[in-house]
Amino acid sequence: MSQKSMRQLDFRGRAHWSYFAYYLHRVSGLLLACFLPLHFFLLSRSLKGEAELASYLKLTDFPIFKFGEWALVTLLALHLIGGTRLLVIEFGVWKGLRKAWIQMAVLGSLVCGGLFLILSR
Repeated sequence: MSQKSMRQLDFRGRAHWSYFAYYLHRVSGLLLACFLPLHFFLLSRSLKGEAELASYLKLTDFPIFKFGEWALVTLLALHLIGGTRLLVIEFGVWKGLRKAWIQMAVLGSLVCGGLFLILSR
């Protein structure tokens, strides 16, 4: 391969809907993985007693933590529906891109996040 042909990269695939779904699934998985150490840390506080855990749980009354809870539920739903889409395509009889599954993943996660906000009051 010549140097000129190596420098000309084709980014058309990254503008495709399936790449968007892939990107959302990966990013949601990484963000959920970043949440787990914090979650395990707070669970470990319960082993030191109820008062210690209560002092950390007071932090969850701040609005930024309420937003974080909404984001967590939304990311979980996005990752679940996106992963289901991948499993159906991988092991199902369907071949290729399914835009409806991508749209369902995004809209379904937003609906789950919205329901969480409504029901958590």
